[in-house]
Amino acid sequence: MKIDNFIDIDTENLIRKNIKEHGFHLGVIDGDEYLPAFAFSIGLYKTYNHPEIIIFGLPQEIMQVALNTICEKVQKKNIFSTGKNYDDILSKYPVQFVEVAKENYFNYLDYVSYFYENSSNFPVLQMVWTDQKGKFPWDQKFDKNWKFNQPLLDRNSGFKFFEENELAVYTTKNTLEGNPILWVYHTHDGDWEFHSEEHPDFENVKIIKLGRLVKEDQSLNDVHILSYGQSAIRKDINSPWEFADYEDE
Repeated sequence: MKIDNFIDIDTENLIRKNIKEHGFHLGVIDGDEYLPAFAFSIGLYKTYNHPEIIIFGLPQEIMQVALNTICEKVQKKNIFSTGKNYDDILSKYPVQFVEVAKENYFNYLDYVSYFYENSSNFPVLQMVWTDQKGKFPWDQKFDKNWKFNQPLLDRNSGFKFFEENELAVYTTKNTLEGNPILWVYHTHDGDWEFHSEEHPDFENVKIIKLGRLVKEDQSLNDVHILSYGQSAIRKDINSPWEFADYEDE
């Protein structure tokens, strides 16, 4: 999901052309069997001094229509704010907006940051939708089957993973002895592995709760967007993660 901080010249020209002609550009990132798709605006803040918008987890066509509806309303000087129901975005259900924490820009808003000169000096609102009974994710009776379709980017910045913090994950004795985690694997089967060595000795395999590892090393939050069959590697605990596909051994 995380993209490199680079946009090819054709894409950059298209973004700037759309913003110049229409005031905004719409972007869509495909989802997969693990990660939800999402759509976002670029240019609302520059053109209309309105927060950019991001939407998760709905079919792409619906997200694009909703996002376009929001942007057209902004063009007409409508201002969207948090803590309020809006009934004229989706046909049958209300939506609300929450303010996206800047800690989440790294994972989902690279294209937008690039446009704003690689900075986070722009506000973003996330459009949050309800389940089929009109319940929002923060409501007690929200459909749990949809819990991970739209991560709420205004909260839980200390634990970003889609799974529960009680999830059992694999590591080794070497890691539990205090060595930094430099290799992370999200297997094709959906298991998570966190290791201090590239080829761990599985005779010393240990199981630990995901929440405990993240509590001890907050930088692990940056790999929560690893999809099935991907790995993340870093040179040391202060270096950035590099994502790649990997083959099961």
